[in-house]
Amino acid sequence: MLTGLVHLHNVLRWVILILLLVALFQALTKKNGLQKTSLFLLISAHITLLLGLFQYFNSEMAGFKIIERVGGFGNVMKDSFARFWVVEHISAMLLAIVLITLARGRVKKENFKGATLFYLIALLLVLAAVPWPFREGIARPWFPGMPL
Repeated sequence: MLTGLVHLHNVLRWVILILLLVALFQALTKKNGLQKTSLFLLISAHITLLLGLFQYFNSEMAGFKIIERVGGFGNVMKDSFARFWVVEHISAMLLAIVLITLARGRVKKENFKGATLFYLIALLLVLAAVPWPFREGIARPWFPGMPL
């Protein structure tokens, strides 16, 4: 079951990235459809958050199990792999989801300038915190089931 949730979490990353780019473009150009795009982005981001939190508390590869395995939080901060999964990934993604949620509120009030800024920062955070295949030591495949 956990493997399936990891795969779903991986696929939803692409949904979020695509919707973030579309929402950013729509907010910049003040195009119609931003209301729906921002809603789908918000839903996708929150589902991904729930899947990620489940993995954080239950997976051997992330969260509390890594803290136990490396011997405490002090050792987590010394190990780049453990630090990424225990601190960096979840912190950046939580902040990105907060910004996506705030941007949705701005979209509802038709404050496109504020929404654009929040979407841009959220996009940068997501791009920085995803374990891309080219990131040494923390790499994940582009899509579930693909080799690195």
